[in-house]
Amino acid sequence: MKIADVRMVSSVLPKTDKEWRFALAARSQSEGVIVTIHAEDGTVGYGYGQGAPHYGTTLAAVKANIEDFKTRLVGKDSRNIAAIMRDLEHSITGNNQSKAAIDCALHDLLARRLGIPTRDLFGGAGRSEFRSLRILPIKKPAEMAANARRLFDQGVRHFKIKVHGDVEEDIACVAAVREEVGQDGHLTIDANQSYSPKDAIRAITRMAAFNIDLAEQPVPFNDLRGLKLVTDAVPVIIEADEAAYSLDQVMLIARERAADAISLKISKLGGLRNTLAAAQICQAAGLKYRLGAHSGPRILAAHAVNLAAALPDIWYNCELTEFEGLENDPWEGLEVIDGVLRLPTGIGCGVLPRAGSALMAAAS
Repeated sequence: MKIADVRMVSSVLPKTDKEWRFALAARSQSEGVIVTIHAEDGTVGYGYGQGAPHYGTTLAAVKANIEDFKTRLVGKDSRNIAAIMRDLEHSITGNNQSKAAIDCALHDLLARRLGIPTRDLFGGAGRSEFRSLRILPIKKPAEMAANARRLFDQGVRHFKIKVHGDVEEDIACVAAVREEVGQDGHLTIDANQSYSPKDAIRAITRMAAFNIDLAEQPVPFNDLRGLKLVTDAVPVIIEADEAAYSLDQVMLIARERAADAISLKISKLGGLRNTLAAAQICQAAGLKYRLGAHSGPRILAAHAVNLAAALPDIWYNCELTEFEGLENDPWEGLEVIDGVLRLPTGIGCGVLPRAGSALMAAAS
């Protein structure tokens, strides 16, 4: 079935916390674009392209790339996803966020035409529920503890504490959150590249006393030797995120044993097919993997949770519920109940634009 049209709609959603920040930037809103791919029979597939400067792609670049991709897509057989994505790979290096939007929309289109959920394209669901894991953005220790308590009372039991490279203050934040949620809370930390290797070793070794489950991307993304140094030195599982920005990098990290685990993200890796391939690399190498923070509207989380359900060896809780921290999300069909995200029941990725939203016009 040929592609008849490709459309793009901006998706800028305010965050509930207007002072939300992590080590690399402050983000008061989620910025991206919705891509709709229309087939000749009227079937529509949905994808999401995320603006992510810390992964090397601005929102303006995502929009420009997708505009350029349109001429390569219209008239192509929408079922030939591998060939289409290979052509896009040859057309431009990197810019994985733009390619992810197209990849996800094509898979969504195929699944909706077949009348099945996207996960069935990858072997079907091996699990149907995911505990919510929520991010605690950088604040003073008492504020982070208060945020953890609010989420804990909503049923959340897994938390990612954002730290920023000040060893003593970061340790104080971890201590405050642990004291607030007790031993029923599962804690991770994410430095977003903000430590030197020696500071990372010092901080994470001391944080281990507060029973943290993993430490994400402690050192700069291009310092794989430093990442390996930290991995080999501390008693906590070290997870690569920004360093694992492509399939080549996932392979390199696995080969060098530079980390214990890898955070896989659809937008970062260029779509569902590449994320599945990255999971298979990790599995073959004996490296732990999971789906990391998919920070955006429900459409992004819906694609991610369908893939996560089909991956058999995810070692730790995934981060698929950050949409709960956004206002005016125009998608429906994916909800968290008592701290648990359940698979959507609809076909395709399982979500649709809410009635009356601007997205309805793009889909019609």
